[in-house]
Amino acid sequence: MGALDGILVVALEQAVAAPYTSSRLADAGARVIKIERPEGDFARGYDRAAKGQSSYFVWLNRGKESLVLDIKRDDDKALLGRIVARADVFIQNLAPGAAARAGFGAGDLRRAHPRLIVCDISGYGEDNSYRDMRAYDMLVQAESGLASVTGGPDRPSRVGVSVCDIAAGMYAHAAILEALIRRGRTGEGETVKISLFDGMADWMAVPLLHHDYGGAAPARVGLRHPSIVPYESFATADGGRIVISIQNEREWARFAKRILRRPEWAKEGPFADNVARVKNRAQLLPAIAQVFAGETREGMAQKLKTAEIAYGFVNSVAEFSRHPALRRAETPTPMGAVAVPAPPARRPDTETLLRPVPALGEHSAAIRREFAP
Repeated sequence: MGALDGILVVALEQAVAAPYTSSRLADAGARVIKIERPEGDFARGYDRAAKGQSSYFVWLNRGKESLVLDIKRDDDKALLGRIVARADVFIQNLAPGAAARAGFGAGDLRRAHPRLIVCDISGYGEDNSYRDMRAYDMLVQAESGLASVTGGPDRPSRVGVSVCDIAAGMYAHAAILEALIRRGRTGEGETVKISLFDGMADWMAVPLLHHDYGGAAPARVGLRHPSIVPYESFATADGGRIVISIQNEREWARFAKRILRRPEWAKEGPFADNVARVKNRAQLLPAIAQVFAGETREGMAQKLKTAEIAYGFVNSVAEFSRHPALRRAETPTPMGAVAVPAPPARRPDTETLLRPVPALGEHSAAIRREFAP
């Protein structure tokens, strides 16, 4: 049994953020009824990478029931109302105001159903001038300042995955679980509001504090750390790249002695402590790069391991696909099983079984019968 067995979630959702939230509730055993337009969640059309299906949709919609509704029609709107009346959680991430105009705003729902937990996911929140701005992931990466601290010195860059959507989905998931616990104590539901911007603002706390209190935000420095040296990648003789991370002066002393063969650098001179190394980064890095350039990737990795220096390979996605730490789990889909990354939370002696990804409207007839007036 899952922790959320018996919990009914209604998800009026699309794209990434809300589907992320509801899929994780489904993983925990909740029954999730996904409301789709007649043409389906537009994320179904993002790509055809997963056996002819959208990789996004397969990843984010396992374990759900698909119900096609047109909530502009009175009968479909009434059906959704009957379902929500029996639900524990209602999640929506439509355009600002759209759910309320359709009669499914948080205020109306909570007045009608005091035990209901309502989660509204938006781009920028509802109490500022950005309320009606479209808020896709890359737009929020740009607006939140994330792009300004990502990439190399020459230009800002997008993070390569949908971090704003994912962060909002994670925060919404946690907030809903908290609300369920609170309801178990008080008997009352609540309204939870999450925005993509708020989620990324939390992740941007360190650059913001540097700006507000330190005088300047960290500059873009590519695959290196702005305030720890050495903490970056270096090329090896065979075309590989290795990231090293020196976190304290003990590690620097080992690195200087056993890798660079310059033990005196850890005791005196321009590299004696991290503050000095950051200041003199331009002098130090060519010396480290020269040492790495004289070794193969595997050869240098063995030396770093022996010296107890933290390191990692700069892997391609193909190399990530073969990574010994990557755990996979198969989820059934209409086009056959697809192996996705396994849920991160591990439970000893419990097998990870993922439930199917629904075809568009696969459960419409059954749900209409179940919730008939």
